[in-house]
Amino acid sequence: MTKHLAVTMGDPAGIGPEVLAKSLCALGEATRHLVIFGSPALLEKTAEQLRLKCPSWTVLSTLENLDACEGLAIFDPSPLDLDTFIFGQASAAGGQASVLYFEHAVEACLSSRVAGVVTCPINKVAVQLAGYVGDIGHQEILARLTHAPLTATLLMTTGLKVVHLSTHLSLGDAVRFVKKDILIEKSRLALDSLRAWGYVSPSLAIAALNPHGGEGGLIGREEVDEIRPAVEYLVSECREDVRGPFPADTVFNRAIASEFDAVLALYHDQGHIPIKVKDFERSVTATLGIPFVRTSVDHGTAYDLVGQGIADATSLQEALRVAQLMLEARLPEF
Repeated sequence: MTKHLAVTMGDPAGIGPEVLAKSLCALGEATRHLVIFGSPALLEKTAEQLRLKCPSWTVLSTLENLDACEGLAIFDPSPLDLDTFIFGQASAAGGQASVLYFEHAVEACLSSRVAGVVTCPINKVAVQLAGYVGDIGHQEILARLTHAPLTATLLMTTGLKVVHLSTHLSLGDAVRFVKKDILIEKSRLALDSLRAWGYVSPSLAIAALNPHGGEGGLIGREEVDEIRPAVEYLVSECREDVRGPFPADTVFNRAIASEFDAVLALYHDQGHIPIKVKDFERSVTATLGIPFVRTSVDHGTAYDLVGQGIADATSLQEALRVAQLMLEARLPEF
């Protein structure tokens, strides 16, 4: 397998270029097997503004000669006119560039030119302005390009791992997504992924949807009609260590106390909130169900921080570290 790892700059109007420049500077020689998909001119300009000395890089006009590149490389599929480009706000130009960076990185993964991809943040409004109506975020683009039949988001931070039943759905749609068959297939994907990354007998807790776990059907029927039957099937028919449903206000603390290896959250914020409260700066996203490693920062484009030099690069550095471990069939102990 190729030794290179792709890193996408994300939306060039956001803090992606800043956290990327800071990370490259911090990593130094450890960047020699990275290939950046983004604007070399913007990266250079950002480093100069921050007074950072990044490792030297090679600008590639094509990926054909990537294997011969011995150090940090940059490939730009969407050159920007920095004199006219507007920073700090969503735009079609920023959305277009961010999707093209990612699409080319994914194609490089699928063609085995790189071993995986680490992503800086994109902006959903900018992506829509660029005309990618069906692509809400990275995961939807991944599903489109890889034709993966089933994907899931895994969030990791210090002492906690959370898999999401659904991500970019409204709360009303997410509730309708809580069905026995979907719970079973997402749980099996989570457990198979954990095994692939070194967990011999992984355990998974499923969070309840309703307050107090539904109180036996008094506060909602999902736990009785969908979640518990899914757990029973996974235990009896699949011989998996799956438990729940547990009230969402206690299950994450139980996971932090090592009672379970991971939690299946039933909608976006149910899983994101505990991760970001636990240790926001070090949190990392990974995508399950695709044929290569993909990790990401766990923050957005933060347009309001652009140009101030105060963006925290810890999440990107953790995403790079986690990606390397995942390529070695391991998950991190933060």
